[in-house]
Amino acid sequence: MTTTDRRGLLALTAAGLAMPGLLRAQEAWPDRTLRLVVPWPPGGSTDTVARIIQPKLQEVLGKPVVIDNRGGASGSIGAIEAARAAPDGTTWMLAYDTQATNESVMKLPFHTMEAFAPVSLVATGPLALVAHHSTPFRTYADVVAAAKKDPDSLNYATSGVGGLAHVATTLLQQVGGFRMVHVPYKGGGPATQDAVAGHVPLFMSNVVVISQHIKAGVLRPLGVTTRGETRHVPGVKSFAQQGVGDFEAPTWWALLGRTGTPKPILDKMHAALMTVLADNDVRQKIEEQGADVVGSTPAECGTFLQREITRWGEVIRANKIQADS
Repeated sequence: MTTTDRRGLLALTAAGLAMPGLLRAQEAWPDRTLRLVVPWPPGGSTDTVARIIQPKLQEVLGKPVVIDNRGGASGSIGAIEAARAAPDGTTWMLAYDTQATNESVMKLPFHTMEAFAPVSLVATGPLALVAHHSTPFRTYADVVAAAKKDPDSLNYATSGVGGLAHVATTLLQQVGGFRMVHVPYKGGGPATQDAVAGHVPLFMSNVVVISQHIKAGVLRPLGVTTRGETRHVPGVKSFAQQGVGDFEAPTWWALLGRTGTPKPILDKMHAALMTVLADNDVRQKIEEQGADVVGSTPAECGTFLQREITRWGEVIRANKIQADS
């Protein structure tokens, strides 16, 4: 037997030994439609990001991926639904920043780090405090002055109680020594509608759902929650640059699977998502909305989630924020 023959035989033998593992991985992957739970109503930022990645994701996976909007209770209703799903790889969730804050704001039948397997941090972006163009507020300092002059008279909207927008604005008030009245909505879509209509003077939101209204001049940006200025809201200073210490509160979106899902399935979903996020068209669409594509390892995603849960939990407890506040 020649050296070439022996090499060929070894290659065939190795392939044969590996085949059972490959077959098991293929058999483990669900041969049916996959469900992507979006724990928010249509029209919000999480729904927007989901609908950007969904077509390419199902193309890469070669399987249908259906978006399942389960809005309500600051994303907790959809998260509970996803946490109850079988860990067979058929159900996934695109989590929003409230996934970290809800842990401390309300009593949930699960803990995020126990119920879910991190796949990847999809994107991050700035929150922006905006004022309706009809209001007299031209700067963040104008808002602070008005709120100090007449406490609890100035309303601001967010997508829901206990979300990062709510908690971050609470921290701004705490540090700045002023008080406003929180007006929570059942998602970014409904909140944006009322903010654009001028029914509420101020709105703290991720830029994804309000970028077009900022560009149109309907909503006036007064500050952003990134450490410094961001290309997504050019010319607008961060709160840190406006004297609020080292304040930083980026919003984020992450893909999560169920804990207990077979590792080959988690690995395949992660690889597919990395391919999706590397696609120029997908990246451009997400970044045009006002977010920055990340694409992390599962471990990096898990570390990030735990850090957010711990950090904002301290603010929530210090300010006694609860689901009915």
